[in-house]
Amino acid sequence: MSTDDTANEAIEVLQHLGLKEYEAKCFVGLSRVESGTAKQLSEITDVPRTRIYDAIRVLEAQGLVEIQHSSPQRFRAVAIEEATETLRDQYEDRVARLHRALDRTEPVESKEADQVQEVWSMSGTAAIANRAIQLIDDATEEVVLVLGDDSLLTDELIESLNALDPGVDLLVGAVSESLESRINGVIPNATTFVSGLEWLRNAGDVSDNLAIGRLLLVDRSSILVSTIVPDTREEQAIFGGGFRNGLVVISRRLLAQGLLPRHDPHPE
Repeated sequence: MSTDDTANEAIEVLQHLGLKEYEAKCFVGLSRVESGTAKQLSEITDVPRTRIYDAIRVLEAQGLVEIQHSSPQRFRAVAIEEATETLRDQYEDRVARLHRALDRTEPVESKEADQVQEVWSMSGTAAIANRAIQLIDDATEEVVLVLGDDSLLTDELIESLNALDPGVDLLVGAVSESLESRINGVIPNATTFVSGLEWLRNAGDVSDNLAIGRLLLVDRSSILVSTIVPDTREEQAIFGGGFRNGLVVISRRLLAQGLLPRHDPHPE
């Protein structure tokens, strides 16, 4: 990746974090030099010189840039470690404010009858991982999890599984013996198994271009199933809830095919 590409990537990320285009360009430009004047910074960044000062004032107010009051004025970016920590604090504060605001927002009463059975879809590994951890954290009786990809055994997932109440039955399956061995080492309280579902190993029609990511069943009432596109690593999932949900019933029976009877706490 060229210097221009990495600079453009940094500018894009800074804009996602709340900076405007000229502000992001000025900060990235200053991070590439020891210090610079408005004229020099304009030449580096292609930001109009008349707009440099406005961008710098915003960056200074956010603690990302320092100003030397000489003639002409000189500017420099704070250290990268300091800048990223400042931006992290600002981002986390915004997320916390959003959570508080949404939590205080009054719900609109629905006139529709409650639906016992429901199936929803979602995309993105981070969002799916968060939903899986939320389901696990809410478990009171049983968690059955099958992982179809080594990368899904994250530190966050391990922490969530190890934090389960000892009274919750925990069964974790893998599609390979090597992954099962790894699970055994980091989640000592889990009953582990190598899944007996051959289609989890992506042994079917390769034209489907999909591989199972994770299968999660919690308290026999909530199910999450995800697939991963091998080429792009994009993960998509469906999840459902409701004791009478047919998806839950079928999935529990399929998962049981990977369990030895003595390992299944609730045989069908």
